[in-house]
Amino acid sequence: MQGRRLATTEELIAIVSPGSDDVVARLAAWADDRGIRLSTVDVGEPIDDVYDGSRATLGITIGGDGTFLEGIKTFAPRGVPQLGVNTGTLAFLARVEPEDLEAALDEVLRGRAAIDSRQQVAVRGPGIDATGINDVTIEHVPPDDPIDRKITRLDVYADDEYVGEFEGTGIAVSTPTGSTGISLSANGPIHYPANNHTLQLVPLHTHQLGVRPIVVSPETELRIRTQGPASLLVDGGRAHALLEEGEEVLVTGAEKLAHVVHTSYDDHFFTAIAKKLGWDVRDVDEPPRIPAAGTDAEVEGDDFLERARTIATEAAEAAGEPLRELHGQVESVAVKSDKSDIVTEADHQANRIITTVIENEFPDHGIVSEERPRDVREDGYTWVVDPLDGTGNFAHGNPNYSISIALLEGEYPVVGVVYVPETDELFSAIAGQGARRDGDPIETTDRDHLDESMLISGYDPDGSFLTRFYQETRGVRRLGSTALNLCYLASGSADATWEYDTYPWDVAAGLVIAREAGARLTDERGEPFVFELETEGRSALLGSNGPLHPALLAHLEGDDAVRDR
Repeated sequence: MQGRRLATTEELIAIVSPGSDDVVARLAAWADDRGIRLSTVDVGEPIDDVYDGSRATLGITIGGDGTFLEGIKTFAPRGVPQLGVNTGTLAFLARVEPEDLEAALDEVLRGRAAIDSRQQVAVRGPGIDATGINDVTIEHVPPDDPIDRKITRLDVYADDEYVGEFEGTGIAVSTPTGSTGISLSANGPIHYPANNHTLQLVPLHTHQLGVRPIVVSPETELRIRTQGPASLLVDGGRAHALLEEGEEVLVTGAEKLAHVVHTSYDDHFFTAIAKKLGWDVRDVDEPPRIPAAGTDAEVEGDDFLERARTIATEAAEAAGEPLRELHGQVESVAVKSDKSDIVTEADHQANRIITTVIENEFPDHGIVSEERPRDVREDGYTWVVDPLDGTGNFAHGNPNYSISIALLEGEYPVVGVVYVPETDELFSAIAGQGARRDGDPIETTDRDHLDESMLISGYDPDGSFLTRFYQETRGVRRLGSTALNLCYLASGSADATWEYDTYPWDVAAGLVIAREAGARLTDERGEPFVFELETEGRSALLGSNGPLHPALLAHLEGDDAVRDR
């Protein structure tokens, strides 16, 4: 999950431990000043009465690590990101101190916090079906008679492969978040938990010196079979079961990740373990605070344009998340009106994220998009946004849709970013600095014969372009997204593209990317294509790799149906 998405937070739900009234009062005052809804629930209580999923929600825990774990249990299944405010003692997980509460939340609301995903562990078996953020432990049951045997034997399989028999107190399957607890006491390594999606099989009080922890992927199915009674605990007892001899449990990575919010005011992970565990490879003192992404410093020239590209990239990737989520719902909806509602919601959410991020970072810039009144800065900078280019594709479950964001200097596009949520492709360019796809330079093809070329057609109302060129080329494709058409031209996936009718938000970003990749862009008569933000009429666009352009124009000029429309 992208931290920029938090800029559109509409609601806070706080899970509160006893004795935190002062912090709650400060949180309430902060939320009230910003018009954000706040609901509080006591730790251990459900949030069903205050959470309905229709608003962009941030979860907050106010307490120690135990409260934080309760928050994970509550928020993670709902996909709600969580920020921990520490009023406890240990603070491995909840690492924002109360005195930094308002500053940390301001950073969150400006979209400048980070969100890391935490792997969870899931266990299913007799009497148990649970998820945890730390670990699953399976240990011996203390005997009634103190002279009876005090060890347990467990057979472990990884997928279909027999790992072996573990003899001792038991075993733990820990996540990277839980690696500082039980696994550390068994000579297991400390795993840096942020975006680390692994599991660790840890022997507890083993009777064999050669037995060591094993790291597996979250997809690995660990089957654990008891040779006697055993006690199973999840996250230290938040879920538990008693297992009989011969019973088997399945432990694997949970499908749902936990999303943990971090700000520059956090007591960082390695500082926490230095303070709490005597980690002596560094001083305990916190190093100087590094500001979160984005600053208020004034930058000019190329540095400013690079920053603009970075902000546009972060905004596009953040907006792509709700689009992917809603796109996955489209094919399961049978009623046309319901699909229209999903598309409308997708457009709205993506546009709100993008424009909020831009307004936070560049408050003096104008913004133009389909979803809001035009705000054009003729003597300054204006952003042109299409939050969902390819709505028809989106509505039918087709993955060919994109997000298009451009920056104009006056009326000239100077930065372009096009993001494809379903393939996670990112196209971008800065005027005069070349074009990129996922950070790598791209350029157009050099083909100059139609019979060797593949073309892309945009809006072609009566099929004239298709009819004229289909037999002359290796094919004419129609993707349904103007921004994608220009990006595929730029990256060499097509040799030319035709658009009978364009709108400014359709082409602004793609123009920068195509031009910087070496494309030639004209109207249907070969005159240079002129981007006009305030145009009321149609603008035809013919784009090619350059060498192919004369042949394309010759065919267009010979077709009265195309030329005179």
